[in-house]
Amino acid sequence: MKKALARDLKKLEARAYHIAEWAEDVLRRYHAAIPNLPDEAAVRLRVLYDWMFVPLTLWPFNIQEMLNDLLAALGQGKRLSRQQCLIIDLLPAPPDETICAAVADHERHVQTGSYENLVKTQAKFSQAELAIRTDPQLQSQWSRIKATFDVQACADYKGVIRRTMGTERNLRPTFTVNLRSRADAFRAAFDAFCLRWNLYGMQHDEPLLLKLAVNITPYGTMILIPSYWSFDPKRDIRWDAIASLHRVRVPRRQGSALAEGRAERMKLAEKLRQLDQETRRLKLKGEKKHAFLCEGLGWVPETSAKRLSRLRAEFKK
Repeated sequence: MKKALARDLKKLEARAYHIAEWAEDVLRRYHAAIPNLPDEAAVRLRVLYDWMFVPLTLWPFNIQEMLNDLLAALGQGKRLSRQQCLIIDLLPAPPDETICAAVADHERHVQTGSYENLVKTQAKFSQAELAIRTDPQLQSQWSRIKATFDVQACADYKGVIRRTMGTERNLRPTFTVNLRSRADAFRAAFDAFCLRWNLYGMQHDEPLLLKLAVNITPYGTMILIPSYWSFDPKRDIRWDAIASLHRVRVPRRQGSALAEGRAERMKLAEKLRQLDQETRRLKLKGEKKHAFLCEGLGWVPETSAKRLSRLRAEFKK
């Protein structure tokens, strides 16, 4: 168990967000529990275990939290519920090592707020940042917020307070404000403040200006162009780097010509299935079978048998 845990932590030690530290306990419990679990439960927990080595950016939900809860339940002699089994069964296979390595590298840049590998024009950000840092009105408004709310209670361990995050298609989880709740009132005030000054948040008394940013999500690649940014698509973005980061997850090439070619191959594959059935009925083998198949497909007899095999494999039912 110790060797397995050491291997796991070594895989995670270079990852962003200190994942090796907070994943250690659940991984240790997993290795201790797995030899004693029923096969069905062990197989399903293995799915979550494998997902623990996928960068957090690609997690559809908190994998570590679910694995932790299921280990606790199984340790109390409970069985996995129908609901829990469904969630695990619906998870796709974890992304491969190439994808994980590319996204893990991207995470390290995101953790430090560094997008210079994808964005060219730092000067625009620096100019806007200097302007707001020296604006007395911003500091005056921030002082009013601090006088009204306990802002330290809303900050994380680094002293950062983040505004409400935007979401894809701007569909926000909640849009209501209950002014009887101090937490809601603070959130509304802070979001309005951040909107006024184009901020991501505050760190202690320092404004965190929004950057032109590129982020991977479990579902795609998002580019945020701040509203204050005078965007030049040719000069501001490293499109080749973004395309490379995005394409690492694309399973195959796409396009109208490729789609047409695929449709034609599907027709040939269906015809090949029918011809294969005919060869079995006629009991054809070897060169006679190969010649019969090529003739039926309209291919020359010299066609490699590997081409037939690839066509069968591509559209195997």
